[in-house]
Amino acid sequence: MFSALPPKPTSPGAPGIVDEARPSLPAETPTLHMICGKIAAGKSTLARRLADAPATILISEDVWLATLYRDEQRTVAEYARNARRLREVMGGHVEALLRAGLSVVLDFPANTVANRQWMRGLFEKAGARHRLHVIDVPDAVCKARLRQRNAAGTHQFTVSDAEFDEITGFLVPPSADEGFETTVYRDA
Repeated sequence: MFSALPPKPTSPGAPGIVDEARPSLPAETPTLHMICGKIAAGKSTLARRLADAPATILISEDVWLATLYRDEQRTVAEYARNARRLREVMGGHVEALLRAGLSVVLDFPANTVANRQWMRGLFEKAGARHRLHVIDVPDAVCKARLRQRNAAGTHQFTVSDAEFDEITGFLVPPSADEGFETTVYRDA
């Protein structure tokens, strides 16, 4: 019936021969990378660095929000509404990527207990590992970076000092009780 098929190779390791006992993807469990930090602390820079790892996908909240809601994001309340919408649609997608064996760098702010609980649900449902990256940079450093970023026009959104203060007021650093595998960066 399959006479046109070549005989099955008997020499694993020979050029073009696949050893069926070895999986073609890394056996390492995929990881969900989450990032906590203030605006302009370096979250997206760290996210891009983490995404350089093999079999790793970067998903950026800012890119998605700027594309989907460019004209609907003028206030902190509009950001909160749009971010909630995005989380609702992205959750299953992130879980599917993790189940498919890919690590995911989720460049969404893991800045509140509620956001971190949502993220925990993603890696737990997918059976993936996790790493919470916490960037601890002083407000003055973040504001200086923010002003440079605003002046350069290199970011999807412009944020004022007042908006920085308002949004930073929502940041709740993770506690040991939350049980995350955590890496802290103080010089991001």
